[in-house]
Amino acid sequence: MSSESTALNQAASPTYIIGHRNPDADSICAAIAYADFKGQHGDSTCTPARCGNSNARIDTILERFEVPLPSFIGDVTPRVRDIMVRDIIKIDRNATCAKALELIDTHDVRILPVVGDQDRLEGTLSIFRLGEFFIPKIREPKEMRRVRASSVRAIIESLHASVLHSVEEDREEDLFVRVGAMDIRSFGRLSETETIPPEKSVIVVGDRRDIQEHSIRMGVRLVAITGALEVDDDIVQMARENGVNLIVSPYDSATTALSIRCASNLNRLIDREPPRFTPDESLTGIRKRVLNVNAAAFMVTDDNGTLIGLFTKTDLLKPIRTKLILVDHNELTQAVPGAAEVNVIEIVDHHRLGNVHTQQPILFLNEPVGSTCTIVADLYRRDGLSPSPQIAGIMMGGIISDTLNLNSPTTTGKDREILDWLAGLAGVESDALADLIFSSGSVILSHEPNEVIRSDFKIYEEAERRFSVSQVEELGFGNFWEKSDPLREALGRLRQKENLAFSALLVTDINTQNSLLLIRGDASFIRMIPYPAVEKGEIFELQGVVSRKKQLIPFLVGLLQNLPIEEEETA
Repeated sequence: MSSESTALNQAASPTYIIGHRNPDADSICAAIAYADFKGQHGDSTCTPARCGNSNARIDTILERFEVPLPSFIGDVTPRVRDIMVRDIIKIDRNATCAKALELIDTHDVRILPVVGDQDRLEGTLSIFRLGEFFIPKIREPKEMRRVRASSVRAIIESLHASVLHSVEEDREEDLFVRVGAMDIRSFGRLSETETIPPEKSVIVVGDRRDIQEHSIRMGVRLVAITGALEVDDDIVQMARENGVNLIVSPYDSATTALSIRCASNLNRLIDREPPRFTPDESLTGIRKRVLNVNAAAFMVTDDNGTLIGLFTKTDLLKPIRTKLILVDHNELTQAVPGAAEVNVIEIVDHHRLGNVHTQQPILFLNEPVGSTCTIVADLYRRDGLSPSPQIAGIMMGGIISDTLNLNSPTTTGKDREILDWLAGLAGVESDALADLIFSSGSVILSHEPNEVIRSDFKIYEEAERRFSVSQVEELGFGNFWEKSDPLREALGRLRQKENLAFSALLVTDINTQNSLLLIRGDASFIRMIPYPAVEKGEIFELQGVVSRKKQLIPFLVGLLQNLPIEEEETA
């Protein structure tokens, strides 16, 4: 692959602006808006993405402002397809050694993939295998002259020869080369005693007319006249009458003889079982597998065995080209799978600091505001840029959704100020947009229980324990009570599958600004919850609690810090 092609591919590599798993409206809207902000600054590589499903609230906001949902990216783990060379120099299984040597010399490669019909991988041919084949075998002079599984046509192509007469050009057979450099008497005696039959002989000769005639009368398979010399008409006629192939090589006798031997079919030199991989295998998984494998290159094939790429050990050292900008989160447990193995170059967030480790310094914007969209909108304002009415509208949607229309305890003066500024740009009343968003449908009624608890779901780790908290907002608690038993069961399954100390679902009533907490987990931990238990000791009434980030998580972390590990019990 050329360095120019590589540079173009790297230049075209996108930077994904992406929120957390199981995204909410704020993470989706912030990703879209921040990509637009980057575009206004001339960065066309940034593209919004999501690593989870949409929901009714997100769809309502995007449909209202006619903005498409970002593309889904479920995994950014570096894989073979990310580093493999796609512009492959390959050779057909029916080609000759001459063609292989030409490709190796022209493209300066050490190995050639060998393909059959529809580019299915047959094996590989290395320069080392070719070298072994052409190493002089002094003790086997006959083998040094053998042309394996070749044809007259292959010899003609290898020599770029002119054809004076040909017979059965495509017949494949083993042939043997002789150079007619000696006196006709010696040549004749050798011809009579040699064990190689004339019909298997290829004679390389210059302007020695006597040897030309003798070879043709013998009925050899091919006479190759060297040095681009003129050939007498009667010699051509004699070749026709005796059914002998007659060609003229542009090279001298030594070069012609070697080139004819290079016309051997490469089929017997193919390594039929080269190391091969699929494009979806992770780089982490294959590095150990190839560490001690002595191969010049590793083939990449699809499910049908079709060759689609190759890579070398050097390619495994290439920097990973995938870049991420994380919005609305900064913890790898909440990020798209594979985020820890690629380049996180920026973070824009409004949550507590998590466990992100980066190889180099990055831009990290973290503000104690109610919404990531507030931070992004403030960037526009500070830089003197104006988002379009559509982008301003979706940022309004993100702020309204995350702050419960400025009623959440996470709401700040900046959230209010930015929301007013965006409303003017979008030409939309905040309260009217809030009514549209919060009446867009019940998450609990419109989704299966397993989907409900994963619709806005995050895993945390504190005091050597992992736990999850999901949150949904509803207009009243009626839908929750209708589905409380299936939700309880789904939460228990989630806890078991993710191996968590406990799993919780916070159901917030947007009208009353109160919440119910459904929790499944360690009995010793649940007994520590001081809020009134509503049912079965697993549902609690949390008056005035609406924020997972600012209210519930600090409360749960405080309980965990006071719970000795040895006191855990399984509910």
